[in-house]
Amino acid sequence: MTIQAPINSPFAMRSTALEVIDGIDLSGKIALVTGGYSGLGLETVRALAHAGAKIFVAARRPDAAKADLDGVTGDITVLQMDLSDPASIDAFAVELAKHTDRINILINNAAIMACPLARDPRGYESQFATNHLGHFQMTARIWPLVKAGGPGTRVVVLSSIGHARSPVHLDDPHFERRDYEKWSAYGQAKTANALFAIHLDKIGAPHGVRAFAVHPGGIKTPLQRFLTMEEQIAMGWYTPDGKVNEMFKSTEAGASTSIWCAVSPLLEGEGGVYCEDCNIAKLWEDGMHPYVGVRPHAIDADAAAALWTASETMTGVEFKA
Repeated sequence: MTIQAPINSPFAMRSTALEVIDGIDLSGKIALVTGGYSGLGLETVRALAHAGAKIFVAARRPDAAKADLDGVTGDITVLQMDLSDPASIDAFAVELAKHTDRINILINNAAIMACPLARDPRGYESQFATNHLGHFQMTARIWPLVKAGGPGTRVVVLSSIGHARSPVHLDDPHFERRDYEKWSAYGQAKTANALFAIHLDKIGAPHGVRAFAVHPGGIKTPLQRFLTMEEQIAMGWYTPDGKVNEMFKSTEAGASTSIWCAVSPLLEGEGGVYCEDCNIAKLWEDGMHPYVGVRPHAIDADAAAALWTASETMTGVEFKA
């Protein structure tokens, strides 16, 4: 596993996805992006298509996805998948295998954030079920295609600085015995995303498949649809007169770290780290700004292994590495 410490990257916080991918030729490469038609996902797809990749977009609303992707030039195929529905995930995996024999770049991008308490048919809390368990099941189902990508294949899992809000509580991940709090639930799910990347890298490395967790930064996207403007002003995301915080990135810059992790030659042979601002993030310590770095609980190998086992139990899907 790569050391969790910054390297000499030529890119930074304001770099855009197209700047990061400039000069990279992805002709002949196959990419899959979940939620690749809105917000960061759309810009991620745009950059991959610009570099010549063939792209599959997993979309809960395929008609909307096709409309949103209409202006993007490239070889793009939209397939239906609802991350909150295990049957939909399984059907997607079967359909994807009809279209391709491999995946070279997998970007687990789709997410929901800070929503009211909701449960899937299994009784699982929706943020944990959608953001983590849905991607866990999907990645397990398409793992033969990912392994077939061969050495150099990369998996990018979008986490968030929101991971700082909560570790994963495996004793009660679905808020059955503790009071539901939407930000704690989001934090737990984003920690789970990071831990998934850590353990996936351990399993994938012998096959040449490396995995990375990504914090894209603060960006105004549809992810905020469950938040009122009053809430966002109270958190400092907007000024009282509606101006966005200068710490926020453009959508194009928000997609850059995902692209950097997916294609950067600097990360060849590396993996199992949490990245931000087109670099490997610092391990957070007391005194650092609260919105940077990765908390130790999100890259803990033992916690990642325990989550993996629990995720197999919760989904009923064995990850056949």
